[in-house]
Amino acid sequence: MSRPHLDVAGISIDCPEPGELARFYLALLGGTLLWQNKSSSGIRTQSGLNIVAQKVANYIPPTWPSASIVHFDLAARVSLGESVAHAVECGATEAAQQPDPRWRVLLDPAGHPFCITTEVYDG
Repeated sequence: MSRPHLDVAGISIDCPEPGELARFYLALLGGTLLWQNKSSSGIRTQSGLNIVAQKVANYIPPTWPSASIVHFDLAARVSLGESVAHAVECGATEAAQQPDPRWRVLLDPAGHPFCITTEVYDG
């Protein structure tokens, strides 16, 4: 039995303010704003990933480290320190708990954790 070919169309992220979250990821990752309205904003990053920030009523941010359902792992193209500094300039905050020195955990403006690392495997 053959399976249908599926590709990831994008990642949707719940948040209270879609425009703010879309601006953050555009500043952090570069790319293009695809649309923006009161209920959602979509971007396409330079690497081609579509990220949709979608407004959720009574949004409750995830709790790091216990309730992160999904998070981005980002490859640092320069030093880890420089990449973390860039993320903080864009509006991220460093998480209080850091489980491993090979990567840094940060929180986006809606509280979603994401990691930056230089440990990227090209297996």
